[in-house]
Parts: sequence; structure tokens; C-alpha cells
Amino acid sequence: MNYVDFLARWGHVLFGITWIGLLYYFNFVQGEYFKEAEADAKSNAVKKLVPRALWWFRWGAMGTFLTGLYLYVKLGGSANAYISVGALAGTIMFLNVWLIIWPAQKIVCGIVDGDAAAAAPKAALASRTNVLLSAAMLMGMLGSKHGTGDAINGLSATGLSIGLIIALLVVILLGVNGVKGKMGPMASVSGVITSSIVLAVILFGILNFL
Repeated sequence: MNYVDFLARWGHVLFGITWIGLLYYFNFVQGEYFKEAEADAKSNAVKKLVPRALWWFRWGAMGTFLTGLYLYVKLGGSANAYISVGALAGTIMFLNVWLIIWPAQKIVCGIVDGDAAAAAPKAALASRTNVLLSAAMLMGMLGSKHGTGDAINGLSATGLSIGLIIALLVVILLGVNGVKGKMGPMASVSGVITSSIVLAVILFGILNFL
């Protein structure tokens, strides 16, 4: 057994649970609570609860990204279309955390000065985009070892398959929308959950049948 590789896999899953678990908490639980909370309760949570949760959230993302990068390079994940799509989705999600969500939330929480009214929608759109991409990312992680069909051979010496190219472009376009786009169906919890699952199914079909 290669103990370093095993620890990297273990760490990747452990960090990923921390990261995505808090992503779902923010979007499915905390956000809905804030819509109904009294002003004093919400203000107290924003100052004392949210910064603590964001600490685990962003460093969970960092740990997931670094261990995933190691596994992708060291273990040859690039030879598989599933993990290529999952890795791209995960990278976009990681960048959203550190370049959009965390900087914006520091303003919202009063950690740094800024326009909270402008920062909050930016953080919300990036966060919902991460939820949207999360099911596809998980499909890529699992498919890299347990997937079947043409996506197993989506990369070869002759180049990228048509399906993989289209799938990667879809993920990139959704990532761009998460920076300066529209919420659309992601505005509601049920909408973003449904959209995330549908996206994963569509990408699975694209990878295996195009």
C-alpha cells in the first residue's frame, strides 16, 4: 500500500465532507433562517456564528483542492473524462470560495469595510453556483474509479472526445455565470437542488453518448 496516496484520498474525502457540508448548511439552512430571523438574532449570528462557519468552510475547500490536485497529478486522473469534469467543477468552486465568497462575506460580516448591500448578492450567486456544480463534481470523483461507459476513455492519445469538450465548456459557462450572471432557478433551495441533479445527469449523458 502507498500510504501517502491513501492518506491523500482519506484527506480529500474528509476535507470534502467539511467543505460541502457547510456549503449545504449555508444554502439550505442558514440562508432560509435569515429570511425569517428577527433583526437582533440575525445580527448576532452574522457577527459571531457566520465567521466561525466560514473559517471551516474556506479551509475545508483549501484542503479538498490541495489533496485533489495531488491525486489528479500523482495518480493519473487526467486519463479519465469523469475526473476531468469533476476536477474542473471543483477548481471553479474552490476559486469561488476564496476569490468571491470569502472576500464578500468579510464585508457582510463587518470584518472589513465595504458595501455590504453590493457584496451579499455576489456571495450568494457564487455560493448557489457551487451548489449547482456540487453534484457534477461528486459524479466526477466517484466516476473516476467506479464509472462505466465511454467517459472512462474520454481522454486518449488522439485528444479529447467531443463529449468531454462539450461537458467542460458547459461547466466553464456555468462558472462564468456564477461571477456575473443570473440566479435563475438557483434562487430557491428546491430550484438549486433540482438544477444540480439535472446538471449531473446531463453531463453524464454528454460524456457517455457524445
